[in-house]
Amino acid sequence: MFASDMNPARDAGRVSTAGMVLFPVQFTWPYGGRSVSVSGSFNGWTELVRMSQVEGCPNVFKAVCAVPHGSHEYKFLVDGEWRHDDQQPHRNGEYGMVNTFDTRPVPAEVVPQHQLSAVILNQAMPRISEEDVQAARRQISAFLAAHTAYELLPESGKVVALAVDLPVKQAFHILAEQGIPVAPLWDFSKGKFVGVISASDFILILRELGNHGSNLTEEELETHTISAWKEGKAYMNGQVDGHGRPIPRQIIFAGPCDNLKDVALKFLQNGVATIPVIHSSSEDGSLPQLLHLASLSGILKCVCRYFKHCSGSFPMLQLPICAIPLGTWVPRIGESNSRPFAMLRPNASLSSALNMLVQARVSSIPIVDDNDSLLDIYSRSDITALAKGRAYTHNLNDMTVYQALQLGQDSSTPYELRSQKCQMCLRTDTLLKVMEQLANPGVRRLVIVEAGSNRVEGVVSLTDVFRFLLG
Repeated sequence: MFASDMNPARDAGRVSTAGMVLFPVQFTWPYGGRSVSVSGSFNGWTELVRMSQVEGCPNVFKAVCAVPHGSHEYKFLVDGEWRHDDQQPHRNGEYGMVNTFDTRPVPAEVVPQHQLSAVILNQAMPRISEEDVQAARRQISAFLAAHTAYELLPESGKVVALAVDLPVKQAFHILAEQGIPVAPLWDFSKGKFVGVISASDFILILRELGNHGSNLTEEELETHTISAWKEGKAYMNGQVDGHGRPIPRQIIFAGPCDNLKDVALKFLQNGVATIPVIHSSSEDGSLPQLLHLASLSGILKCVCRYFKHCSGSFPMLQLPICAIPLGTWVPRIGESNSRPFAMLRPNASLSSALNMLVQARVSSIPIVDDNDSLLDIYSRSDITALAKGRAYTHNLNDMTVYQALQLGQDSSTPYELRSQKCQMCLRTDTLLKVMEQLANPGVRRLVIVEAGSNRVEGVVSLTDVFRFLLG
C-alpha cells in the first residue's frame, strides 16, 4: 500500500486550495491499541496520519484531516496491523476491506453522527482563487509601501550599541545582561556604524575555538576583539580584495523615511533578524543616530493592526495554514524529496545543537520527547545564556541541551524572551491568527503541533509569512 514507486501525493492538509474545497474530517478508532494511524484515498494512500489518544478514554484515538470533496476509502494501522471498523460503512476495495465516507452530509436518521468513525466537523474550508491571493498581496504591498520605518519607533525605550574594538568576551556578557541577541557595532575611528554582532557570531566563535575538543578559556575569548573576529570571518568566507585584505560585510540598515516594504525586503534578501534604523545627515556633518532595532514582527504588527478589521474582505487571511504553502513541515510518508526537519532530544549535547543550527541554516530547533511531542525550543538567541556562570568555558560536548536551556530560566531573563520564545499553533489556525501571534515582541516562529498530543508537525516563521505575503 505504501510502495516507494507510487506517485507521492502531498499531505492533504497542505495542498493549495485554489479552485478546491477542503473539509476538516475527524477520524475515530474506539478499539484501543498502542499506536494507531489512519490513511486513505483522501491523501492518495501515501501518508500515515498519526492518531492521538483521547484523554480519559484510553481506548479511543482521534485525528483530524483536511479532505477534498468526494467519496473516500480509509483504513486504520493499529500496532502495525491494517484494520477497518466493521461497525461503520465498509466495502471490499483495492486494499481489502476498507471503511468509506462521503463529504456530503450523512442523514442523522441513517447513522447517528456520534457513532461515525469519519465525521465532517464543520463547513468546508474557504475557497480561494489565485486571483484572490494576488489581490490581497497587492493590498498588503501597497500598505507597506505607504508607511515608513519611522512608524516602528516606540515612544520610549533603549537601544544598545557596542564598540567594535570591545573584546568578544565582554560583548558576550553585555548582551546576556541586557537580554538582547544582537547589537550594532560603532567604530570610533570612522565615526559610523560598521556592522552588528549577533548570537550567530557567538555560535561560530564557540564552534571555532572548540573544534579540537579543548575547553574554552577566558584568555582565548579575551584575545578576540569584535573587529578581529569580523576580519577573521571575512577571511574564512573568502571576502578579500585583490591584495588579500579582508572586505568586511557592509552593515544592513534602514533610514527612518524608508518605506516598510523596502525594509521587509531587506530582511528577506539578506537573511537577517534585526535591522538598525539609523538617521544619518551628511548636510550638517553630525554623527549618525541609532534610533531603533527594527524586526519583522514590528512590521507585521502594523499589517495586522490595519487589516484585522477588514479581514472579511480578504479571504486569504481566513485560510488555515495547512491549506497554503507556508512554513517548514515534518516530511510525510511518500515525500522522499522533502527537506529533513531538525529536531533534538533534551539529552542531546549542546555541541550537536549548535552544529545543527549552523548546518541546517535554521534559527531554532524544537526539543521533543520520544513521541516527538514538543518540550521546548533551542534558538540561536539562547547562546547568550552561556555567559551566565561562564558556562562557555566548559566542554560543550558535556552539556546537554536541557542544561543549556536551564541557564536562561532565572528571574533576571526579560519576560518577553522567557515566555514568548516557545509559542505553538495548530495546522487549522488561520493565517490571520498566526500573523497576530508572530506580531508579538520576541516571537520569531511558531511550532506547529498536533492538537492534544503536541506532536511537532512543523514550524512557521516570520520570514515564511513575509515571503508568502509579498509573493
